[in-house]
Formats: sequence, structure tokens, C-alpha cells
Amino acid sequence: MLYVVATPIGNLEDITLRALRVLKEVDLIACEDTRRTRKLLSHYGFKKPLVSYHAHNQKTRGPELIARLKRGETIALVSDAGTPGFSDPGADLVAAAWDAGIQVQAVPGPAAGVAALSMSGFKGDVAFVGFLPRRAGKRRDLLTALANEPRVLIFYEAPGRLAETLAEIASAMPDRQVLVVRELTKLYEESWRGPVTEVAQRLAGRDIKGECTLILSMPADRDRGKVNVAEELLKTARESRLTGRRLAEAVAADLKLPRRRVYQTYLELKGQNRLP
Repeated sequence: MLYVVATPIGNLEDITLRALRVLKEVDLIACEDTRRTRKLLSHYGFKKPLVSYHAHNQKTRGPELIARLKRGETIALVSDAGTPGFSDPGADLVAAAWDAGIQVQAVPGPAAGVAALSMSGFKGDVAFVGFLPRRAGKRRDLLTALANEPRVLIFYEAPGRLAETLAEIASAMPDRQVLVVRELTKLYEESWRGPVTEVAQRLAGRDIKGECTLILSMPADRDRGKVNVAEELLKTARESRLTGRRLAEAVAADLKLPRRRVYQTYLELKGQNRLP
């Protein structure tokens, strides 16, 4: 049996009674950092055999763990913090366990994205993005693609890139609200909430420490979705001689929407032969 066990993301009190029982009963605990997991076990007064399982050894350690599971051992999979399988190698071990016919059980608990979402006050369907690309070009391309995404978005970001990422989000999606939380559940937790352009300005140049979770609301004018943008493009095209990017820029200014988002709708209409 492989147990996928959620552990605290900061405050060591944020662990379920079931998680503690499973960690005490299993034969082995596979963890990203044995030092962090040993600290958690020590806090609750027990020891257990630990083995490291992380991005740098998963190709060799994964088969070893599957072999032990096949022999009938019980293993708990934990990440450094929160629920395994979100932006960590845990999903690969879980997939290998399913492929090997091994039973998998989740022991739910803390997850940074869900915790931040619960304190955001943003409603709507949710899309989990996770960590953004480190390279600026790839990051901007992804944010541009997400500008048309109507759902609430969950991001993780390292503190050193937070200010730059917020500025890029403000450029790509200025019509959204954002909640930024650093050091979630820890002693020095801080949070900022408001229009993404304003929060980006507030945090520009600040020395932020600790991992950050970002929640982006749905676009402010969700009713001005692609249908209404398309209608406005067609109307403006009929009433003016504008075409191409100039047409998209004019409509974006009128609707106060990102130019890239409006231009994407323009390209779709052009592909349908509804615009020149």
C-alpha cells in the first residue's frame, strides 16, 4: 500500500490525526528532505525509517520503492510541505504504483494553493498552474496564453522572482484581482490583496522572503468574454477603417482589456473570414 500523506506547509500543528497514525504505522516514509520530515516526527515524539525521494534521485529510487511495495511493505509518501503531487516528483511515484497494481490511498490535509484560495474571497472555477517557468520569455508566453483563461488561477513563485512576475501578470492580465501570500501559516506570514496592477506596484523593489502563493481572480468583466469582444470588434470595424492590430488596440482601449486578449479574438474572427 502506498499512502500519499499531506503534511504541514509551515505550522507543525496543521496535521491530521489520521496522517499521524499512518506515519506511525507504515514500514517506511519516502520524503523529499529527510531532515524536514525527521523534524516533524520528532515534534510528535516518534521515529520511523526514512528514505529520500526527490527530483534528483527519483529515476533510481522510484523502482526501489515500487519493489518494496510489491513485497508487501507499506510506504508513506510525503513532500517537504503540503500535499504530494503538486509541483514535486510525487506524482511519478504514484503513477508507477498504479501501473504496478499497487493500491494507493490519499491522506488529505494542507495544500498551499487551496489554503490561499480559501482566504482570497475569489469565486469561480479554479485552474492550478503551479510554478511558472523561470525563463522570462517562456513565462511571458504562458501568461499571455492565460490572459484568456476565465477561471481563478493558482500560482506558486519563488520570492526572488515575485516582483518581476507580478509586473508581467499586471501587463498580461490587468483586469484581475490578486492575493499574494508569503510564508503561509508560518510566524511571519504576510498577505496582499487588490488589483494586480496595484499589488505589483506595492511589492516592486521589496525584499520578499519565503515561498509565495498567488491567487488570481477571474477577469473583472467576465461578461465581456470572447462573444462581446467579438461583437465590439465587428462593430468598430464597420464604423471605422481600422484593421489588424490598430483595430484590436482601439477595442482593447474601449473595453479596458489586455491588447493581447483582444488581438487573439481578432485573429479568430479573421480565421473565420468575419474580419479582413
